[in-house]
Amino acid sequence: MLELVPQLLFTGLGIGAIYALVALGFVLLIRAANVVNFAQGEFSMLGAYLMVILSGALGLPYLLSVPLAIAAMAGFGVLFAGATYWPLRHRGQLPVIISTIGASIFLSNIVLATYGPSPEVLPGLFESAGLELGGVFMDSQYLAIIVITALLVLLQFLIFEKTLLGKKLQATSQDKEMASLLGIPVALMVLITFGYSAALGGIAGVLVAPILFVSVGMGALISLKAFAANIIGGFGNIPGAILGGLALGVVETFGAAFISVPYKDAIAFALLLLFLLIRPQGLFGEKISEKA
Repeated sequence: MLELVPQLLFTGLGIGAIYALVALGFVLLIRAANVVNFAQGEFSMLGAYLMVILSGALGLPYLLSVPLAIAAMAGFGVLFAGATYWPLRHRGQLPVIISTIGASIFLSNIVLATYGPSPEVLPGLFESAGLELGGVFMDSQYLAIIVITALLVLLQFLIFEKTLLGKKLQATSQDKEMASLLGIPVALMVLITFGYSAALGGIAGVLVAPILFVSVGMGALISLKAFAANIIGGFGNIPGAILGGLALGVVETFGAAFISVPYKDAIAFALLLLFLLIRPQGLFGEKISEKA
């Protein structure tokens, strides 16, 4: 069984990278708008179905459909903010959270009414099945997921740390009132964050669809795993969300191989419960002391 470890590690990192992308979308909205968007998983589902429409129903080239689907998801994220966040932004977190939950149910039912419960098949990015390196078969889709996720994380780091837009987004996430006083268009920054978060979810859906198939329920499961990864890494922490997603994917894959495939989801959530008991602030979270 030990010879399977490198193969399982590669597969786990591929699945974990999807969780990391969706968890990153969670974190960005938590930091920018102080909101937990429980429709983040549905962004992945919609991105996958957009690929089904563009490359399947409309017959557009696959490589053209991918950027069109991502751009459409970014635009949808802005509309989503206008419908669920903006009217309720001054009423506290709970109304907005309930609004995102309602939106996720609405989106799932719209897709279910349109396409039905049967899953759709979406081809992978590459025609080649993959390559073998050091005894590890690197499936082309898993390899694409890992590489694209790494590039997106690097791109986000460069944008946030090296550009004026990134500095404005960071200032907005840290203190919206002070950012507004400094002349930063806070409303625009929040809308950009919603659009980027939806685009990340759409990318995750496009990447994972050839592995999991395209179905209405795919978004809910990905969302739950990404939220768990967010808690494991440290609520609202960007490096924590990435590492938490990767760790969850690896633990889930090893659990399926060495313990039980039907219980792989339970194993992942057992890890979450373990963190909540032992280290509730997560890997990169900080303890908040309270005075009695």
